Amino acid sequence: MSLRHALLGLLSERPASGYDMLKSFDTALATVWPATQSQIYTELSRLADAGLISVAAEGPRGRKEYSLTDEGLAELRHWLTETKPQRNTRSDVLLRVFFLGVLTPEQARGYLTELMEMSEQGTAELRAVEASVDWGDDTLSVHGRIALEYGIRFNAMRREWAEWAAGQIR
Repeated sequence: MSLRHALLGLLSERPASGYDMLKSFDTALATVWPATQSQIYTELSRLADAGLISVAAEGPRGRKEYSLTDEGLAELRHWLTETKPQRNTRSDVLLRVFFLGVLTPEQARGYLTELMEMSEQGTAELRAVEASVDWGDDTLSVHGRIALEYGIRFNAMRREWAEWAAGQIR
């Protein structure tokens, strides 16, 4: 996934300002695809230059509201249907597990205990997002809740796995 497609996806639901989209990245998308303010505004300029979005309205202090163009919707649909997701094969977490044998058993179990705590914290953060978002019946809310549930279940699985793995270390 790219920032480009995340922005197009947000605009597929309704026109929004850069600030509105930044808020979406800070809440609903934070655990899926984080982005900074400068990254978002830079990419919005690129999308506008490419004709994938347009300025739908301008407000005070240079506030711009962007909307998706037909070309932008076609690009988003192309990305969703005709490009395969990139498999993220690098995992700092699991690479460390491969080399836990150089530590004492207590240190190795300590690392896995930290993973359990990290997973619990991740679940708590996602539950906070779930409680803070004004969910509706729109497609972005429906699919956002589905993605959120993935994160909650992933954290539960990782916590359970880390507990099992700690029990394997002698």
